[in-house]
Amino acid sequence: MNQQHLDERSRIREAMDRLLAGQATASNGSLTVVALAAEAGVHRMALMKRHSDLKNAFYDRVRNETPQTPETEKRLRETVAKLKTTISNQNAELQELRQLVTQLTLAQAVLTTDQGTTARSSHSNVVPLRPPIT
Repeated sequence: MNQQHLDERSRIREAMDRLLAGQATASNGSLTVVALAAEAGVHRMALMKRHSDLKNAFYDRVRNETPQTPETEKRLRETVAKLKTTISNQNAELQELRQLVTQLTLAQAVLTTDQGTTARSSHSNVVPLRPPIT
């Protein structure tokens, strides 16, 4: 490794420490590769290509040393919470519908039984249908 390469690596490490400490001097202080490159004074693609191990180390330190949750994880957690609520509501509705089906089936059975009894007693000319002879 040449001296310029070693110098870039040391500047990137120092920039990592400053960003994680919340003491950014040359960037907006966000915990991203763009801010790290700006803080270190190196081109972003140099950080991505030549110093990818430092980029990965930076992201590992961000995950381990900061209490923040990535935005994508926040969105996923919100979506999961909404879906759990939806599932809970649908399960409750399904339970209600099952009870309604049971009640309607019982009501149909009662009405069918009552109707047959009432029809025979009130109308003497009604003949019940016989099942077909096979």
